[in-house]
Amino acid sequence: MALLLFFSVARMPAGVSWPRYLRMLGASVLAMFAGAQVVHQYYLPDLSIPDIPPKPGELRTELRGYKFRKEAAAALQQLEAEQKVD
Repeated sequence: MALLLFFSVARMPAGVSWPRYLRMLGASVLAMFAGAQVVHQYYLPDLSIPDIPPKPGELRTELRGYKFRKEAAAALQQLEAEQKVD
């Protein structure tokens, strides 16, 4: 009884009632889960675990955006060089 009375009377420091606080908490958690799902659908992380772990220094990660920009810059330089020759 005392616990029920505490939750019905007590207010949070910002002046928000407990039911409203719990609704905001639930909405925040659902938004966090939805955002994580969207990010994982967009980036498609590789969650596979290799049978034999790589040795130190053997694992190579690839930054696709950086690699794409580097290839695009090289192609642009090659195109500019071809146009100067003509």
